[in-house]
Amino acid sequence: MIAGLSLGELSQRLLDDAQAHRDFIADTRKIEVDVADGAPVVRFATADAGVAAAPTQHALRQIGAHVDIPAKYLDRMAAHAPALLAANVNHWFQANPAPRMLRTKMNGHATLRAFLSNRYRPLDNHDLAEAVIPLLLKPGWEIKSAQVTDTRLYVQAVSSRLAASIQHAQRTGVRDDVVQPGIVISNSEVGAGALSVEPMIFRLVCLNGMIAGTSIRRNHVGRSSGGGGDDAYEFYSDETRKLDDAALWAKVRDTVNAAVTDAIFKRLVEKLNRATGDGLGDDPVTIVEVTAERFGLDEREQGSMLRHLATGGDFSRFGLLNAVTRTAEDAKSYDRAIELERVGGEILDLSRSAFTYLN
Repeated sequence: MIAGLSLGELSQRLLDDAQAHRDFIADTRKIEVDVADGAPVVRFATADAGVAAAPTQHALRQIGAHVDIPAKYLDRMAAHAPALLAANVNHWFQANPAPRMLRTKMNGHATLRAFLSNRYRPLDNHDLAEAVIPLLLKPGWEIKSAQVTDTRLYVQAVSSRLAASIQHAQRTGVRDDVVQPGIVISNSEVGAGALSVEPMIFRLVCLNGMIAGTSIRRNHVGRSSGGGGDDAYEFYSDETRKLDDAALWAKVRDTVNAAVTDAIFKRLVEKLNRATGDGLGDDPVTIVEVTAERFGLDEREQGSMLRHLATGGDFSRFGLLNAVTRTAEDAKSYDRAIELERVGGEILDLSRSAFTYLN
C-alpha cells in the first residue's frame, strides 16, 4: 500500500483547505478567460470585488469540456497559445450562456479548483472526515494510509476484528498468509468522481491492499443554484442542503460500520482461496502482457508487475492480482495507486471463462 499523510498532517490539510475554499455561481457571460504572465487566468466579478483565479489543469479541462474543446488541443493552447485559448473560450461563453459553479481556493492568491454545473452538490472532504475519522479511531480500526491529491481525498483503513489465512492450492514460499478486511473511502470536491466507500482486503505478509467492489456511491448532483444575475454570488449551503447532508453523512457512517462483516469477509476470502488454484499456464510473461493491455497498465507498470510476480513465485490468479497490488506501491501518484488496487479486485472478479481467455 502506497504511503500517504499522517493523521495529523491529513487533519491540518483538510482544515486549511476548508478555511480557504470559496464557491461562486456565475453566468458564463460574466466570466472571462484572460492571460497573465503567459498563462490562462479566469476573471469574474462579485458584489464586493473582482476575482482573478489561476485554473488548475483539472479546472481548465472542465472549462474545455464545457465548450467542447478536446483536452489535447486545450493543453496545447494553454502551453503555447494562451491568447488563442482565451479567445476560443470567451466566444463560446457568450454564444452559449449557462450558469456555472466556480470552486476556488483563496490563500494569498486565487486558484480555480473546479468549473462545474450549477446543479453540482458539494460534499466536502472536511465534512466527510468529520463524519468518518472518529469511527476509524475507535479500537478495532487502524488508518493505514490517507492522502489528499489535486482531485480526491482517500482514506484506507483496516479492521483487526476479523482475520483469515489463505489456503494456497499451489506450493508457495509463504506461510501464515493472513488477510484482514478494510475499507477505502474516497471523495472528490472538484467533480472528478463520486463519494464512495469500498471494501478492501489487506494482506499482512506484503502490506498490499486490494479493493473489491463498492458499498456506497453518492454522486454530487443536487438542485439548481440559479446564476442569472449580473455578478457572481457566493454559494452557501442552505438549511435544506444541510439537512440532506446530515442524512447522507449518517448513511456513510452506517456504511462504514457495516462494511466489515463476517459474511462479506468470508465471501472474499473464499474467492481468494479459489484464485490460488487458477494457474497461469506455461507463459507468465505473455499473461502479464495481456493483463496489462486489458487493464490499461503502461510499460513501466507492466515491468513492475512481472518483477513482483516472479519475486513472489506464485503463478496463479492470486499471485497475479497480488503482483498488481504490489505494483501500486511503485505508482507515480496516489490516484494511480488506488486504480491499481481496484485492478487487483477486477482480476479476482473475472469469471472463470474470462480468466481462461486471459490465460
